[in-house]
Amino acid sequence: MESSRRGGHPKLQLRLLHRLLALASLLLLASGEVIFEERFEDGWETRWVKSDWKRSEGKAGTFKHTAGKYSGDPDDKGIQTTLDARHFAISAKIPEFSNKGRTLVLQYSIKFEQDIECGGGYIKLMSGYVNQKKYSGDTPYSLMFGPDICGTQTKKLHLILSYQGQNYPVKKDLQCETDRLTHVYTFILRPDASYSILVDNRERESGSMYTDWDILPPRKIKEVNAKKPKDWDDREYIEDPDEVKPEGYDSIPREIPDPKDKKPDTWDDDDDGIWKPRRIPNPAYKGQWKRKKIKNPNYKGKWKIPWIDNPEFEDDPDLYVLKPLKYIGIEVWQVKAGSVFDNILICDDPEYAKRAAEETWGANKEAEKEAFEEAEKERKAREDKEAQQAREEGERRRRERGDRHRGRDHYKDRYKRRNRDHWDDYHDEL
Repeated sequence: MESSRRGGHPKLQLRLLHRLLALASLLLLASGEVIFEERFEDGWETRWVKSDWKRSEGKAGTFKHTAGKYSGDPDDKGIQTTLDARHFAISAKIPEFSNKGRTLVLQYSIKFEQDIECGGGYIKLMSGYVNQKKYSGDTPYSLMFGPDICGTQTKKLHLILSYQGQNYPVKKDLQCETDRLTHVYTFILRPDASYSILVDNRERESGSMYTDWDILPPRKIKEVNAKKPKDWDDREYIEDPDEVKPEGYDSIPREIPDPKDKKPDTWDDDDDGIWKPRRIPNPAYKGQWKRKKIKNPNYKGKWKIPWIDNPEFEDDPDLYVLKPLKYIGIEVWQVKAGSVFDNILICDDPEYAKRAAEETWGANKEAEKEAFEEAEKERKAREDKEAQQAREEGERRRRERGDRHRGRDHYKDRYKRRNRDHWDDYHDEL
């Protein structure tokens, strides 16, 4: 009895142990693996290699470790593109990762501080060996994801997957954010070849690699030789066969004499002819008789060309599997630099990615918005001051030009007076 009070009933203890083991198993299943996570804290340069691509031509840009001109947390730094009209290329080696049988999550944040005009802000994942010092736009990649903006027309969110050595862009027209605040882009690829795209932790798009990429032939195709069966009734409504036209319906005239129309007192039948009242529409006239419409009891719906199995379709259960991933890279060209990349994450747990986004972007977004608005006020005040100074300088120059013109006019007047005196003397002599 005493031992039972101290430790509890053996069956209860066993049941509790089973529950704890089950809970531990669930927690083990729920905990995903973080393959690579970069928040660009101190020491980030030891993990990333700047490429020499375009450097000899003087067209290579550089990355600056900064939170940008405005941010929610000045200590939360990323890497920012610098120098306009340049190519930017930097990469990091990651632990080799295969997404076979696993979910792949790629997530990062980007802030377009600049009026980018034209340029990219995407991330690439590479397989195989990459010479990082020569990493370039020609380096093969397995996945490319992120925004690309050019003018007012192109505001694209790229999503390109490699399959058997060939790149396939998603067929959907995906749009990216275009303001100058930080946004988080997340791509999730699952073992059933389904995918999701999140922007700022909200699902923006979803679908399947089978339907949204032209990688494999479609599973189903329309039967081009199919014809609608002769007995297919696609009339939703028909005339009521039991309705009979009322007797005398056809004898109802379209118009009748106006009962309110009176023969004028001055009317003379001998001179004016036989008077007839004007005619008006007959309110009893209902037009051509038609049977009422009723629901067709034999209606089968609108006939559609049937879908059949595509004889050219051959399933690949590994459609979603990328070649083992070994590197991550940023390779973009920008007319105007100033984009801040940060909080890069590769893992197999979408929930962990959501929490990571909230811990970084989510914690700072309101403060960043306030900082941006303050920076915009300062910029506008600075531009207004510069515009006022330009106007004052222009006015000063106009005054100086006016003074010079008045000096020339004074000289002209003196010249005219002197010459006029000479002509007066000449006339006096004459």
